[in-house]
Amino acid sequence: MVGLGNPGEKYSNTRHNAGVWFLQSVARFLESTFKEEKKFFGKVATARISGLDVMLFIPQTYMNESGRSVASIANYYQMNASQILVAHDEVDLPVGRLRLKEGGGLAGHNGLRDVSRHLSSSLDFKRLRIGVGRPNLEVDLIGHVLGKTPLSERKLIEDSLLLTHSLLPELVSGDWQKVMNKLHTEC
Repeated sequence: MVGLGNPGEKYSNTRHNAGVWFLQSVARFLESTFKEEKKFFGKVATARISGLDVMLFIPQTYMNESGRSVASIANYYQMNASQILVAHDEVDLPVGRLRLKEGGGLAGHNGLRDVSRHLSSSLDFKRLRIGVGRPNLEVDLIGHVLGKTPLSERKLIEDSLLLTHSLLPELVSGDWQKVMNKLHTEC
């Protein structure tokens, strides 16, 4: 599982870090701790979910350069793209809405584009889209995703991420339909 975002305190509370928030939430729930792994340009935690060892990975590269980090860990562990779940912010979903996606386009998301490029242009990785809402016309998109997240929005997102904890066994086993049904009706 990969959580996309930007490194550093400056970006920790921006909407662009919603993927990182997801992994941090999962790590807390599973009582896992992230450790810096310089060879992967990121932080790694391991957890056991339903008898399977799962890696949680937060790239420490900027969003638009996430692919280098993701490819480095995927290549090292000989994972193919279909074994990877990428959690990321999604402006085309209302704040707090969660959706799973397999295949398809990248909706202009530069972090996803870079991940695909570094995974031999594969679109086979799964995605957990975390709604951060679209800005009104007075705010540009970059300012929106890199702007500080209001507490009310952060709470909506954090509350929706808590729902994923009960679905982790299905997420790792590949029971996507069950996860989608629950997320798409409750979030």
